[in-house]
Amino acid sequence: MLREDFLWGGAVSAHQFEGAWQEGGKGPSIMDAETAGDVHTRRRFTGEVLEDETYPNHDAIDFYHHYREDIALFGEMGFKCFRTSIAWSRIFPEGDDANPNEEGLAFYDDLFDCCLAHGIQPVVTLSHFEMPLALVSKYGGWRSRKLIDLFVRFATVCFERYRDKVTYWMTFNEINNQADYHDEFALLTDSGIVVKDGEDPERLMYQAAHYELVASAKAVAIGHAINPRFQIGCMIAMVPFYPASCRPKDVLMAHKAMEKRFYYADVHALGAYPPNICALWERRDWDMDATEDDLELLAEGTVDYIGLSYYMSKVIKWNDDNPHYDFHEWADIVPNPNVKASDWGWEVDPVGLRYSLNWLTDRYGLPLFVVENGLGAYDKVEDDGSIHDQYRIDYLREHIEQLKLAVDEDGADVIGYTPWGCIDLVSAGSGEMDKRYGFIYVDKNNKGEGDLHRSRKDSFFWYKHVIETNGEEL
Repeated sequence: MLREDFLWGGAVSAHQFEGAWQEGGKGPSIMDAETAGDVHTRRRFTGEVLEDETYPNHDAIDFYHHYREDIALFGEMGFKCFRTSIAWSRIFPEGDDANPNEEGLAFYDDLFDCCLAHGIQPVVTLSHFEMPLALVSKYGGWRSRKLIDLFVRFATVCFERYRDKVTYWMTFNEINNQADYHDEFALLTDSGIVVKDGEDPERLMYQAAHYELVASAKAVAIGHAINPRFQIGCMIAMVPFYPASCRPKDVLMAHKAMEKRFYYADVHALGAYPPNICALWERRDWDMDATEDDLELLAEGTVDYIGLSYYMSKVIKWNDDNPHYDFHEWADIVPNPNVKASDWGWEVDPVGLRYSLNWLTDRYGLPLFVVENGLGAYDKVEDDGSIHDQYRIDYLREHIEQLKLAVDEDGADVIGYTPWGCIDLVSAGSGEMDKRYGFIYVDKNNKGEGDLHRSRKDSFFWYKHVIETNGEEL
């Protein structure tokens, strides 16, 4: 059985649902310069906000003005917690401002107070793909060591301001997405990096990630000093890799891919780089900016728990032109004939969640918090206003079943579950509204049409019952 204090809830990020991108003293974030896309079209980063482009994050679902209504709906479902993020550019509009923006701080005071009034614990991510845009133009994003102190100052302000309102924190969302360093979106959202001609994206990624890991460790240590009751975790995108066959080279390739994908968690949880990453840097002959002081900070600022997103697994195959078993997701991934896929091509693999929870437990022995899991799908509003999203219920039920097996049969210590996009919001990868995840429907489509009214889907009532029975009745 799940623990009595299991944290049932839902998850969002500030840039995907707050809107109000220029209100309350907020500065632009990197996601405010991401265009719209769709299932076939990637979003584009324009570097600045252009008049002739469409930026769906600017308005999103206007949670900024609807948060009391939305949190009341979360309370109606019985949420024990609500995972959101603090928009860095709402607190420090330029990222390096002399003083924090009081109006932004006050907004989150009101938001967290509203959550607590409904018996909902805020679970807060400090950096969720929304660094101030100015930090990219001024410093080149996390290329610069200067961002360590700027992030730590932001984290410290948040820790001190909300020390009595927030217990659960995470530093960087899905910090390991950038392991696929050929993906421009991953490098931008994780590290604010736009690769220039002649630059090595792999080396850039490892250097930026190092600065982020140091910043996280410093923040963790400071947070624990501010309030020893704080539970501060990391957050990784858990995408396990299966070998394409029992061919030994495929098995080793899957292993090496997991090393590259999850060394970030090694540093967060164990306080040191694993030998395989150090060996890679040596083989590449990189003179990395990683000082002895940095390494001491990493050892001192380990996390209390591991937060993870889980949406899919992937299958990987070794190729003949890869003698070092280097990880190139774009070249090495092959289809998995044993699972179905969503309308956006994401493999649906509930057993992979159990596998992931086992893998993380065996490797780190820390509490685990499933802070994202969900199905992006097209929803149909019936003539009577109802939305029969049985496909979402089935997806979530199958994953919760596997989570429970990981707890009951495998001994994993799972502290909570917050499905992604508990209310419809802008998709991070495609910029769509029509890719819906929520229990709550928001009347807005890809064209920006709709009056933003909220309505309950069938999954709303199903999840309410799941929470009421602590997962015993699915």
